[in-house]
Amino acid sequence: MPALQFDEEEIKQIIDRVVDRTFRMDFSWDWPGGVAFYGVCEAYDATGNKAYLDQLKAWVDENIEDGLPKLSVNGVSIGHCLLTLYEATGEEKYMEIAKEMAEFLTHQAERFAEGVFQHTVNSLHDVFPQQAWVDTMFMAGYFLLRIGKRLGNKEYFEDGLKQYHGHEKYLQDPDTHLYYHGWDHVNQNWMSGIYWARGNSWAALTMSKALRLIEVQHPSYMVIDGSLRDQLSALVRLQSPEGLWHTIVNDEDSYLETSGSAGIATALLMQGRLYNKYAQKAIDGILARIKPDGTVTGVSAGTAVMHDAEGYRNVPCKRIQGWGQGLTLAFLGQLLRTKENPYG
Repeated sequence: MPALQFDEEEIKQIIDRVVDRTFRMDFSWDWPGGVAFYGVCEAYDATGNKAYLDQLKAWVDENIEDGLPKLSVNGVSIGHCLLTLYEATGEEKYMEIAKEMAEFLTHQAERFAEGVFQHTVNSLHDVFPQQAWVDTMFMAGYFLLRIGKRLGNKEYFEDGLKQYHGHEKYLQDPDTHLYYHGWDHVNQNWMSGIYWARGNSWAALTMSKALRLIEVQHPSYMVIDGSLRDQLSALVRLQSPEGLWHTIVNDEDSYLETSGSAGIATALLMQGRLYNKYAQKAIDGILARIKPDGTVTGVSAGTAVMHDAEGYRNVPCKRIQGWGQGLTLAFLGQLLRTKENPYG
């Protein structure tokens, strides 16, 4: 495959604008900020720009001082930036809160079947009994792998792997190899049965990241590697001529969506040169969606498991969203890393 073509300095300037715009948004201690700040951490890791970390530290410290809300499966996604802050500063307060999150997940979070997390959010009104949503692979599964690896805590790490295996079992279609948005264990079905772009990006991005944390001799390595391999092989054949993916990946009547495209494209970049021709198209498509002020456009609003395809087609995509900023930063950061190691 030909080498990727992009201007490294231009990408750094775009990252700077996206980070700046992200910090001009208002976030609570919940998953929109969790994904946004994960992206900021990826930008910091790729560029070494300490200003990004200083801004993040100020936000986190202020929220810690104000007091933290009740935990949920989605809400622990803030833990991703806590781990990065701990690694960068050595300040134990960040790890202590991250450990509280891991303890909540391993000992208190609602589960069903083989210990799979029930999707929960910071809301008393939104309850999804015995439902698995693919979002959890990013929010909680990958977080448990990261903190388990950092601390050498086998309980956390193995629980993270359990989430990957459970979500693969219940959400990956054995025929198309795409991931469904959700599974209803009570009714034993995939509800609307939709292959949602951002959902597939949660799976692809975090499986790609997980494989960097798991020893190749661990039996889980080949399980996750096989799931990712088959999923990406299906997804690249659904990429649009514009380099993006439709919000329902196999429905050309649904709109092209940026956050899911960025997450999928990040996973493609992590495979090295194998998918370069698809990644190159994604670069052009994603950059075209970033405004001069750093706003990522074409990002679907927060999306429940909708009743039908029409529901997904009508999710608004006109406003800036934290997850759009964060997943785009993850993509841009990974793009810079390809200069260091083009083979993945």
